Parts: sequence; C-alpha cells; structure tokens
Amino acid sequence: MTLISILPLFAGIGLFLFGMSLLGVALERVAGASLEKMLEKLTSSRPKGVFLGTVVTGVIQSSSATTIMVVGLINAGIMKLSNAIPVVMGANIGTTVTGQILRLGDIGDSGVILSLLKPSSFGPILIGLGAASYVFSKSKRTKDIGTIFLGLGMIFFGMNTMEVTLSPLKDMPQFTNLFFVFSNPIFGILLGMVMTAILQSSSASVGILQALSSTGAITFSTALPIILGQNVGKCITVILASIGSKRDAKRVVFIDVLSNVIGMFMFFVIIYGLNSIINFSFWNNIVNRGDIANFHTFFNIATTFVLLPFVGLLVKISDKFVKKDDVSIEEKDLALLDDLLLKTPNLAVEQARKVLNSMANLSFKNFKRSISLFNEYSEKKFSKVERDENLIDKFESAISNYLLKIIAADVNDTSNVLVMEMLHSVGDFERISDHCMNIAEVAKKNFEKSIYFSEGGKEELEIMSNAVTEIFGMAVDAYLKRDFKEALNIEPLEQVIDSLNFKIRDKHINRLCEGTCSIEGGVSLLELLTSLERISDHCSNIAVYILQAEGNIDTDDSHKLMERIHNKPTKEYENKYSFYQNKYIIK
Repeated sequence: MTLISILPLFAGIGLFLFGMSLLGVALERVAGASLEKMLEKLTSSRPKGVFLGTVVTGVIQSSSATTIMVVGLINAGIMKLSNAIPVVMGANIGTTVTGQILRLGDIGDSGVILSLLKPSSFGPILIGLGAASYVFSKSKRTKDIGTIFLGLGMIFFGMNTMEVTLSPLKDMPQFTNLFFVFSNPIFGILLGMVMTAILQSSSASVGILQALSSTGAITFSTALPIILGQNVGKCITVILASIGSKRDAKRVVFIDVLSNVIGMFMFFVIIYGLNSIINFSFWNNIVNRGDIANFHTFFNIATTFVLLPFVGLLVKISDKFVKKDDVSIEEKDLALLDDLLLKTPNLAVEQARKVLNSMANLSFKNFKRSISLFNEYSEKKFSKVERDENLIDKFESAISNYLLKIIAADVNDTSNVLVMEMLHSVGDFERISDHCMNIAEVAKKNFEKSIYFSEGGKEELEIMSNAVTEIFGMAVDAYLKRDFKEALNIEPLEQVIDSLNFKIRDKHINRLCEGTCSIEGGVSLLELLTSLERISDHCSNIAVYILQAEGNIDTDDSHKLMERIHNKPTKEYENKYSFYQNKYIIK
C-alpha cells in the first residue's frame, strides 16, 4: 500500500467519528427533554435504573454522555448517588448498541433486501434521505430527524470506507505480524485503553476494531484484551468532565471507573484461567464484527449484573477514597449552575430557573430586612443586608453568564423563550436588591445622625412599604409558580403605588412649607420613596416577562403591552385597581 492509497482511511475514520457525534447530538435534540425527565424520575429501583441507563445510552449512542448527564444531575441535587450508580451501569450496556448495529456488515449478499441492509448499501441511502430532509424541510424537528439519518449514514459509509481501504492489508505479512504483539494480553489491554481514551468513545473504538476485523488479521486472542481495555479507556471522558464537580458527582465517576476495572480483572482472570486449563479451540480463530459486538455486549451485561447487588458497598468504598467538599452555602447554590448540564440544554434551563428562584426569594427576604431597619436598627442586621446584596450580585453575574452559555448550546424554541425571560428577570431582581441596599443605607444614615420622620411621614411610609411588600411578594410568588393570574394582579397595584408616591411627595412638600418636617428627614423620605417606587416598577417588569414567556400575551413589546393594559383595562383590572386603592389610602 502507498501513502495515497491510505488517504481514504482518514476520510473513513473522519466520517465515522463525525457521524457518531452528529447522531448523538441530533438524537439528544429530538428526545433530550424527555430523556432528562426519565433520568430524573424513573430511578426508584436498581433494575429500573439499569434499564433506564441502557435505553438512554442506546438512544444517544454514548455512555459518556449519559454518565456526564448523571453527574450533572447529582451536582444539581436532582439525583441521589445510590440511584445514579445503576443508571451508569446501564449506560455501559447501552453503549454496545452501536457495535450490534455495525455487525450488519456481516450480512451476506443473498437477496436484494438483505443486501440493502448492509452498511455499504444502507449508508448512502440514509445519507441521501437525511440530506434531503435537512436541506428541503423548514421544520426544525424534520431537520433534526434528517440529521439523525445523516449521522447514521456517515457511520455506515465511514465504516465501509475504512474496510475497503484496509482490505489490502490482509495480504501484507508485516501487518498481520503486528497483531501477534497484541496477543500479549497486557499490550492488548493497553492498546484498547489508549485508543478509546484518544477517541473518547468506546463505541467508536469498538467500531474501528470491527473495521480492522475485515482484514482477517484479528483473532479472539487479540481482540478480547483490546475490548477489555476499551471498556476502561472510555472512562477518561467522564473523569475529565468531573473535574471541579461536587463530591457525590466525583464518587459516581470513581464507581464507574472502579466497576469497569473490576470487570476487566474479573474477565481477565476467568478467560485466561480457563484457557490455561482447557485450551479454547476458538482462541486463534479469526473474529468478525458480530463476535466483537457480542463480547463487548456480554462483558458489560455480565459486569453490571455481578456488581449490581454490591452498589451499597461500592458507595461505601467511594466514600473512603473521595475527599469531602468544604464549601460555603453560597458556593453550594452557585455550584448548581454546572457546565456539565450544558450538554443537555433543556435541563440546564430548568436548573438556571431553580437558582433564579433562590435569588428571587433572597431578594424578597433582603427587602423585608432592609425595611425593618427603620423600626429597629442594628449594625448586625445592616451587615446581613449588605452581605446578601453582594451575594445577589454574584448570583446575577453567574446566572446571566450561564444563560448565555445555554443560548450558545442551541436550545429549542420553547426553552429559548424561557431563557430570554430569565435574562430579563435576573436583571430586575438584581436592581431590586440594589434599591434594598439604598433603603438600608438611608436607615443607617438616619440612625447615625439621629434623623427622624414626622408622624405623618411615618404613617405614609408604612402604607407605602406595605404596598411595596405586597407587590414584591406577588411578583416573587407569580415567578416561582409561573402563575399567570397572579402576574395580572401586579399592574393595578403598581399603578396605585405610583399614585401613592405622588400623594406622599405632595404632602411632604406641604409639611416642609409648614415647618412640621425637618429638611434632613424630608431628604431621607424622598430617597426612600424613590427606591420603593422603583422596586414596584421592577415588579411590574417581572410580571410582564411572565405573561410573555407563558404565551398568554400576543406581543413581544412590553411598552405596547403596558399601553394596551392602561388604555383598555378589563373589568377585572378595574376591580383590582379599586380594591388596592381602597386598601392603601393616604388621608
């Protein structure tokens, strides 16, 4: 063989690997959200976990992807460690599906139908169908299905290209002699580990081994140790992905590696022990694609069912070897925004929303604490407001950056709407927190400089504070529960708060003119009114985002929406406005 004749081999490997990547991404895009929910909910028993891991991995064609998904779910606090282990074991079984599909290349040429099922025939058909669906369809789902066909077709076509390119090697003594080296099981295991670690996919590694089997140079004695090594080498991907993860996530990866290493040693001892006693008659026979696929599948099924009863023991072992995390409460909250979940964008969206919900609750808690400083000031309470305001700033930065990463990960249209709503809302909650800090600073200044409000100012401030507390509580409640009706109740109260603001300012000016209010007290009151009124405005913004994101409003322009609500109020809106107007009266 010449250098030129080998060039198609690189094309075949490239098409094969790219096809696997394309297939996995497309399958996850089509079924990703449902797979995530299955992983989250259907792991109540070990057999269910194994079955689930097998099915999910069989669909997305990557045990590493499933394990990384599980690591992300554990980091997010969604899945328990004991429930995750069977899923990961099942993922090891599911990854063997690719090899079983590729064994179709062993089908003979008898009959047109059987010939069409061969990768050499089926590959071009799938590529043609996939390309047509992707290019000519306007439907995103149809394009994704077309991409699935393209990926599968590229796998078959790449496999066939590798086999055609490698076929002349079977007549080269140098090549066949090379595999005598790997009949040494230690070298074979190392080759399998290194090859899989480089490709970061046991399915791809096994597929290439199946392609090499077409040369007739690979025997059982050569293939078996390589396959054992491949099952350990695939762990490198999840090891790298777990760096920086929480402790339980690292323990899952540790148990995954440990399980495959135990399986490798178990098979090594049994196979070579028995062979030394009875001398397998098939030991030096040439293997085909089906033999490789069968042993790969059998290894993972046997390892899973041997180790499944010992999940509790594996968990205890991992507890001793993986160090405990030493993180603050804040770091635990922010750690929920795990980059591992970006591989499943729809799940990442849900996780971002959980963290944003925590931020919303923290903002409301900080608001009530800042207002309480006017009744009973303490430096300790002021420090808590300051501390939580800084924490909310960190939340805002982390959530915003995470949401931008989700957008870059190409979420579906529904999730994209939620991401945009969260990007807007996180800014409003952060600005509310800034106003809470302003309120706390006014309270601190009043305390240190002995500035007091007049009796009329105190009463008006209490009414305004109660109204803003109610609207803020409604906004947080509506946001957490995705409550459309509660969101609709926010705007009439916001209008009442605007009216309160103007009335209190007018009364304050009258008191200044009458000399019943100090200038210092008046300045503090105006600063408070500004912060409270702006908090109310941000609550109104949050309500608008909820209405738009839930699809109950037929406009994307918030200004047009507000204009329509104010110019053409419904009867229910008018009733709510009257209710709040009577509830918060300035005498």
